[in-house]
Amino acid sequence: MKIGFDNDKYLHMQSSHIRERIDKFGGKLYLEFGGKLFDDYHASRVLPGFQPDSKLRLLKQLADQAEIVIVISAGDIEKNKVRGDLGITYDSDVLRLREEFIHAGLYVGSVVITQYSGQNSADLFKARLERLGIRVYLHYIIPGYPGNVPLIVSDEGYGKNDYIETTRPLVVITAPGPGSGKMATCLSQLYHEHKRGVQAGYAKFETFPIWNIPLKHPVNLAYEAATADLNDVNMIDPFHLEAYGETTVNYNRDIEIFPVLRATFERIYGENPYKSPTDMGVNMAGNCICDDEVCRQASLQEIIRRYYDTMDRFISGSCSEEEVFKIEMLMNQAGITVHDRPVVDAALSRAEQTGAPAAALELPDGKIVTGKTSDLLGASAALLLNALKELAGIDHACHVISPEAIEPIQKLKVNYLGSRNPRLHTDEVLIALSVSAATDKNAQLALEQLPKLNGCQLHTSVMLSSVDINVFKKLFIQATFEPKYEKKTVFQEEKGI
Repeated sequence: MKIGFDNDKYLHMQSSHIRERIDKFGGKLYLEFGGKLFDDYHASRVLPGFQPDSKLRLLKQLADQAEIVIVISAGDIEKNKVRGDLGITYDSDVLRLREEFIHAGLYVGSVVITQYSGQNSADLFKARLERLGIRVYLHYIIPGYPGNVPLIVSDEGYGKNDYIETTRPLVVITAPGPGSGKMATCLSQLYHEHKRGVQAGYAKFETFPIWNIPLKHPVNLAYEAATADLNDVNMIDPFHLEAYGETTVNYNRDIEIFPVLRATFERIYGENPYKSPTDMGVNMAGNCICDDEVCRQASLQEIIRRYYDTMDRFISGSCSEEEVFKIEMLMNQAGITVHDRPVVDAALSRAEQTGAPAAALELPDGKIVTGKTSDLLGASAALLLNALKELAGIDHACHVISPEAIEPIQKLKVNYLGSRNPRLHTDEVLIALSVSAATDKNAQLALEQLPKLNGCQLHTSVMLSSVDINVFKKLFIQATFEPKYEKKTVFQEEKGI
């Protein structure tokens, strides 16, 4: 994988910039931390060289100054809202995040339940946290939020919220996902600190959109594609342009809320410390792109991947047609089609040749290998073996798993486990390969190639099974697939799928 982002430079610049912002506000800063803290795979895909745990490593550099507060909306607890990437509820993720931070040597001070209005599920979650010895605070729904500034910035607004006891100069406010109330928590604390004579500050750390690259740069378009479900739109920051004569990029929600924030700051401080939404940010990622063309190409591929992901969710009924239109519009803006992803045409061509599902994978050197459906293996499993053979320099006619070893697995699946599909999935092939590696040098050599698949591009001519999706994720293969079922069931035909 070509590198387009200098991660070491980023960690140094970012930590220095956050320290400067702490000093600007006299030694107390509430930092709204957006995005994923230790598994930011989107950033690593569009900025090749960015490490998925960069934000966590950044915080570890500031560990002696930083305190983490995790916020969760009472409404999300009530709705059992689920993180799509992990498949766990937001309340469960609060506990997961806390454990991950503590394991990394970071101090987690407390949990805040926001938008609270007496929800029973929130009360139960609060009691559960307190039994674990975790401090919990409640922040309430404020009528007219965010427009009614006089009420919000008063004892009947922010004043009704619990004051969060903190001990460190940098208070990082994070959450399981968007809409949890991070910004409101920060501003509520500013109000309470001001009443106590402490002039604390606020800043926002959000990697995307990157403020100091062009509005329609593929990296920023890829962010819009990633947040199509939120209907975020990148925009030129008009407040920054007016104040400084400089063109910078922000997104619609921050720009729309800025007049309210400005009024809020003025009521708390007597003056507004920021002239624009861009001023509030501390992100240095744009300064650390070392190869713009590499990042452009990586981002264009990400937009195509997002298109396929959206089409999959549309077929399954979990996203709207408007979201599909949004992705298609972004592809038009970027001047790309699905055919700009080389593995797409390779997989479709192989499927047409064989008359059955097929798959294609691009190796690190750019060579594309394919896999077809057979009596023994599904297309994805066959592709995986073919790719490992190619990387190991093993003749493709050589069996690294003997048919005699596969047949007992098929018998187990069909005769004893009730599966209708006798062909092996990717996980079953890897287990069979591991068993063969104990006695076969070629199988061992093929198995040793697995780390080289990290970052490879893959496409299949039909929708992948959940098993294959999970295996490819664990191998860090960036997979897409056609929004088409391998076989139609009666249910699918009735639904017109």
